[in-house]
Amino acid sequence: MLTIREQLEELEKNTLSKYACLSANSEGRDRKEKECDLRTVFQRDRDRIIHCKAFRRLKHKTQVFLIPEGDHYRTRLTHTLEVSQIARTIAKSLRLNEDLTEAIALGHDLGHTPFGHAGESVLNRLLPQKFEHCVQSVRIVEKIERNGQGLNLTKEVRDGILNHRTSGKPKTLEGKIVRLSDKIAYINHDIDDAISAKILKESDLPKDVTDVIGNSVKSRIDFLVKDIVYNSYDKNDILMSKTVEKAISELRAWLFENLYNNNNKKNIAKTEEKKAQNIVEVLFYHYKNNIDEMPIEYVRLLDNGEDKFQIVADYISGMTDDFAINKFKELYIPVGWKVRK
Repeated sequence: MLTIREQLEELEKNTLSKYACLSANSEGRDRKEKECDLRTVFQRDRDRIIHCKAFRRLKHKTQVFLIPEGDHYRTRLTHTLEVSQIARTIAKSLRLNEDLTEAIALGHDLGHTPFGHAGESVLNRLLPQKFEHCVQSVRIVEKIERNGQGLNLTKEVRDGILNHRTSGKPKTLEGKIVRLSDKIAYINHDIDDAISAKILKESDLPKDVTDVIGNSVKSRIDFLVKDIVYNSYDKNDILMSKTVEKAISELRAWLFENLYNNNNKKNIAKTEEKKAQNIVEVLFYHYKNNIDEMPIEYVRLLDNGEDKFQIVADYISGMTDDFAINKFKELYIPVGWKVRK
């Protein structure tokens, strides 16, 4: 009698697109494991990511708005969930592997630093070998989680995580879906947060772009998802129409100029960024010179022959915003005291 997992694998073979990455055809893990009776390999990967420490820390990491006074701005965790939702909708519509898509989406930003891309830029400058959050995300699932054992994820999930960046080339269609879904999510929810913060107005967005893809966050996401589905249906690729691809590229460039890299005082998303970057840099040099002060799981990596600079980056990139700030205070800000009677 077939196990439930084997029945699910058969169901995939009979119902998914001929272009889907089937669980039964996975290239597997670096370390052999006994198969689960209930879950496919990609279901297990998704569950391992959700239950790992790095995933939980995403709720206290900056997306774009650094330490906002408000509960409704996105964090790195809510961004991840939005990417997952968009990606799963596309995968389901195209009859591709939804479990693989979800696993990649949930793991794609595990390696992000505290303070968002501001923190990433500091580590990228300080590390001789450079620092990219997509590479760090793979390092976390391979070498850091579970006290250095890693999550032992499948090759397909790790490939999708590594290649979710704009320049990436995922091997699976499911990975390609996440790559585009990430862009759809952050472009639109960063606009939404900027409008809520009164940094931008909807009418500020370039009209030649909004005329193509929509005049609200909701309408744009709906339009972009449908454009991908209709242009990718029954094809061995994940595509946008040329007009929409051009519009998205222009909107992304506009956001870099007017939101992400705009240091105007009105842009409250950027006003505290320099302070945050100073914290990351000070902590980096402190732990580089006092490596024994880091948790034992990181010190062990040094014993295993890992690069010292990389290990310090591992520790700092894993910090939440609040943890980094509190560590800085603990190390460098004096506290009051009084004589006990």
